[in-house]
Amino acid sequence: MADLLPILKEISKKVQSGKLKDTKELVQKAIDEGIEPEIILNKGLVAGMNVISTKFKSNAIYVPEVLLASAAMKAGVDILRPYLTSDKKQPVGKVCLGTVRGDIHDIGKNIVKLMMECRGIEVIDLGVDVPPEKFLEAVINNDCHILCCSALLTTAISGIRDVVELFEKEGIRDKVKIMIGGAPINNTYCRFVGADVFTSDAASAAEKACELIAELNENRNNIQF
Repeated sequence: MADLLPILKEISKKVQSGKLKDTKELVQKAIDEGIEPEIILNKGLVAGMNVISTKFKSNAIYVPEVLLASAAMKAGVDILRPYLTSDKKQPVGKVCLGTVRGDIHDIGKNIVKLMMECRGIEVIDLGVDVPPEKFLEAVINNDCHILCCSALLTTAISGIRDVVELFEKEGIRDKVKIMIGGAPINNTYCRFVGADVFTSDAASAAEKACELIAELNENRNNIQF
């Protein structure tokens, strides 16, 4: 892996500086050199975006820099996408994903989506500022295995509890796993609101989602909503 690090570090730097064209060219170069697409994604593009996310949370950078970095990462992902999905068959499962009501942050959510898609999961992305009723509708209509809710603002995390309570009220809480994540969230809050799983990063979220889907596929017996 040591000989692969220079180009991956360069991809990360280009994402951080929002260099869209340079990012695309380096990603293509990495592909041509035979580097595994998932390594390019995780060690290059996602690594760069994680730096941006950390800086944004600490107010070291602002929205314009984030938008430029996001555009650069997306450009790189667009180059990678055919290589990431070409050998995929049917999706291993379905996940409904969104940022809860009162919060419009989507950097972390978007990275989670990419990581899950790379693991063969079909992701229904509801976007940001999503009310509980929209989560419920999407999960039922798409027969999702997992619901993923994110929140970055402490003022919005109560929206996660609202989602869990609605699923309980409608009698389908036992038919779907609820995963949560975001800067102000931890395992204690996860237990408090009655969610199933908290993950602290995108890679862990994708890995845990695969584990949960495998468990659910064994136990569901084609149960539908």
